[in-house]
Amino acid sequence: MNVDNILSSIDQGFILLPVFQRGYVWNRNQVRFLMDSLYHKYPVGSLLMWQAHSESVDNRGDVPAAASPVKLILDGQQRITTLYGIIKGKQPPFFEGNSNTFTGLYFNLETEVFEFYAPSRMNNNPFWVNVTELMQNGIGPMVDNIFQNERLKEQAQTYVNRLNAVTTIGSIDLYEDIVSESDVDVVVDIFNRINSGGTKLSQADLALAKICTIWPEARDELKLRLAKWKEAGFHFKLEWLLRCLNALVTGEARFSEITDKSADEINAGLSKTEKHIDYLLNLISSRLGLDHTRVLAGPYAFPVMTRYLEQRGGHLTDYKEANKLLFWYIHTFLWGRYSGSTESALGQDLNAIEDTDTGLDNLIENLRIIRGHLRIAPDDFSASTIGARFYPMLYMLTRVNHARDWGTGNELSNAMLGKSTGLEMHHIFPKSRLYERGYSRNEVNALANFTFLTKETNLEVSNKYPEKYIPEYAEKHPGAVESHWIPMDGELHRIDRYQDFLEARRRLLAEATNKFLDNLLESAVSLPTPIGEMLSDIGSLPGGVVSDEEQRQLENVNGRVVAMGLSEGEFSYELINERTDQPMAMIDLAWPDGLQAGLSQPVALLIDEDTPVETIVSQAGFRIYTDVESLMDYVSQDVLVLDVAAD
Repeated sequence: MNVDNILSSIDQGFILLPVFQRGYVWNRNQVRFLMDSLYHKYPVGSLLMWQAHSESVDNRGDVPAAASPVKLILDGQQRITTLYGIIKGKQPPFFEGNSNTFTGLYFNLETEVFEFYAPSRMNNNPFWVNVTELMQNGIGPMVDNIFQNERLKEQAQTYVNRLNAVTTIGSIDLYEDIVSESDVDVVVDIFNRINSGGTKLSQADLALAKICTIWPEARDELKLRLAKWKEAGFHFKLEWLLRCLNALVTGEARFSEITDKSADEINAGLSKTEKHIDYLLNLISSRLGLDHTRVLAGPYAFPVMTRYLEQRGGHLTDYKEANKLLFWYIHTFLWGRYSGSTESALGQDLNAIEDTDTGLDNLIENLRIIRGHLRIAPDDFSASTIGARFYPMLYMLTRVNHARDWGTGNELSNAMLGKSTGLEMHHIFPKSRLYERGYSRNEVNALANFTFLTKETNLEVSNKYPEKYIPEYAEKHPGAVESHWIPMDGELHRIDRYQDFLEARRRLLAEATNKFLDNLLESAVSLPTPIGEMLSDIGSLPGGVVSDEEQRQLENVNGRVVAMGLSEGEFSYELINERTDQPMAMIDLAWPDGLQAGLSQPVALLIDEDTPVETIVSQAGFRIYTDVESLMDYVSQDVLVLDVAAD
């Protein structure tokens, strides 16, 4: 079938894109290479189509499927999308990606090269021709200009022939292989085999694809829920919500059973899942103070809690049950319950709550067996960076124990209004003073050197020495400084006693944490006696974000990358050793599947990290950038291949 017929068949609904296909991910180099190959009549590979009955498959896009049979693109989406965008001058109906990648392509009559629009080289230059305009209008409007232009008329016939060669790209035949298999599992397996060098479908992708075959609106309905929570300050991924839905509907961690459910069962399950997650977010926000994404830890405990709520009819019996559930939830993120083999851990915990009478006790026992005991030690607060697992615990203590702002004396739990708050992280010993004394980055950003204040008080303190400002605030608002678990021995406020201060504050934080967790249980269950050695500390991972300013910088970068049609990065990404399931380092901002999922190598942005961190991350196969400008240059020039340097 020739290119023009393929594109017409897309408009008529005879050629579609199956729901399990990912979006458009090509860059401009790939677009140019395809057009150059077609122009020179070089082979560009065959297409693989799945021929099926229109009523038995689900496809992407707004164009309804035509009468059976229809063809769905298994291999060739990037090529076909590129040709559609260039020849038709618009996105195909199934498009999902960055249309700038194929917009503004020009052809040079003299050099016979394809380049993207660059004003300084192309404005008022008769040798450059807009390819889309040529495809839309034909060569007629351009022929007279060629013969009349002093710079072109000497080689006019050659240039006309070259224009004809470009327009005949639409008549080139692309060979099609046809798959007639009716079993979607087999088709997806074929898809994965031919894409073995690219991005294979995950189990979540496959499950959603199957769900969409019986409930076409499923993907959009899932995204609606995610958008609602994002508006409230909670950013979750589609795969996470699908896990919650799967756990509620099937009680299993794996996605193998949800695809056997009917559309009505899955639709009803999603409504319940949304309701239960709302319930949990309200509970965690109000009871623990974790009220936005940057402090909401342990998201993969939600599938278990969602299933537990479903078993309990959508609500918890009383405050004791709620407290016990929160006790378990807190310990899941303190000890990284789901940081390694997520699916395996979820399976164990979902199985543990099948007995609704002892479910919570079973969950706590699972953690106790892994940890040896569930007591907090001072050294657990020895980590640095705001991505550390105990950072949310510090934030939580500030909220639930009614810590007070030093400058105003007001409770921070009242001043805090989630993502729109003026509450900021404060270094008790100012960074500049510590760096002057030769302390390392990790020492300066020790978790025990963090607390939370209003923005106004944080600015007011600035870089004053603790031995000066702490007594002033202690006198101004008695008890306010102590409410942050600050050792009040004045000797410890001297900068030469910084390490002693950290040690003393860690003890106070550990005591406060254990007291809070004990109170959560309300004697509903006794804390077990340790049965063995506690696992080696995993809270002090090298690397990570050390300030709100750095976090905002990372969020800005991530937003810019997403706006370019690329994948969203993961903040404070725990790099896990695949052989041992143990964490190795904390990456400030990571794209573990690449900026173009599966088509580029893993990427890490590390801001002001030490060399050992860079070494660990590099050995794990990540492409490392240590500043925003270098990362964005890579995005523009290597990933999207934008012609930003041309002008």
